[in-house]
Amino acid sequence: MSASFSRRPSAAVQVGRITIGGGAPVVIQSMTNTRTADIAATLKQIEALAAAGGELVRVAVPDRESTAALGELVRESPVPLIADIHFEMELAYRSLEQGAAKVRINPGNIGGTAALSELCRRAAAAGAALRIGVNAGSLERSMLLKHGKPTAAAMVESALRYLEVMEKTGFTQTVLSLKASSVPATIEAYRLIAGKTAYPLHLGVTAAGPLERGTLKGAIGIGTLLAEGIGDTLRVSLTADPLEEIRLGRQILEILHLRPPDSPEVISCPTCGRTQIDLLPLVEQVQEMLRGCPHPIKVAVMGCAVNGPGEAREADIGITAGRKQGLLFRQGRVVRTVPPELLLEALQEELRKMFGEEAFPGSGTHRR
Repeated sequence: MSASFSRRPSAAVQVGRITIGGGAPVVIQSMTNTRTADIAATLKQIEALAAAGGELVRVAVPDRESTAALGELVRESPVPLIADIHFEMELAYRSLEQGAAKVRINPGNIGGTAALSELCRRAAAAGAALRIGVNAGSLERSMLLKHGKPTAAAMVESALRYLEVMEKTGFTQTVLSLKASSVPATIEAYRLIAGKTAYPLHLGVTAAGPLERGTLKGAIGIGTLLAEGIGDTLRVSLTADPLEEIRLGRQILEILHLRPPDSPEVISCPTCGRTQIDLLPLVEQVQEMLRGCPHPIKVAVMGCAVNGPGEAREADIGITAGRKQGLLFRQGRVVRTVPPELLLEALQEELRKMFGEEAFPGSGTHRR
């Protein structure tokens, strides 16, 4: 599956075995919320994130105890690990010694250009990548004084300033991010930087908030940029279980046709006065029936004949309710009529014919 829009050309950056940029698929990542020094808990979460589809995982490295744990985490992790560093560049040096595949630093709090130059030299020697993570909330004082507030232009200028320092050392394995909690500011910053450099871009909206609002902010901000061809890796930052970040990141890419689906998709109508069946419970039952199904099929659950086989022709299989009967259809063609209360059972039977009894072992009916 490929997108109908062209992606911004970018250089390739290697993070362990994962390539960011250079035409590689957009990479999904998240961050652990355990104490990194708690090796067992952190490794368990890393493994869960990887199993859910996370391709890179970032861990906080706030102290020496965390760097001491990082080596074992790197050895045991199923995916490359990124060390998240603030305030103490020495922790970044130690993280590289422990095998971090990438180090994320924030220019606003990392201690000046000399320390950054030394980090570049050490990262090059270790074969690791770096991410310059510019955040609106922690811009350097000089940028705030010049621009008056943390604007998109200020974030871009900060990133370019530090890129210049890094390039003087000959280091090019760099990823950039320019995040704000404001979606418009985030979009503007990435649009500006996209035309000024070919480094790969890590997308995200920082401090996006709890699950519902954070999902909206991430989907709008990240989705808008990806639809414009901007972005090489992403994290949907949420105040929630990190597994939700992976799930939502995957869905954003699937919706934009940047990743093929790996599970069923349910499409359903919004309901109106024509709806002939209690649709919401039926949709929920279909979703439950499809849970765990490994087949990336599109299943339509529609509420009336208008939103039936015709409008849901793109679906592989679907059900809808007319005035007196339910319809089961495949790719827009009606293959069976049943009483409305037996629609779920009929759908399940048809899916068993398509994929085998073991794919849908349960049973159920829907009552009007």
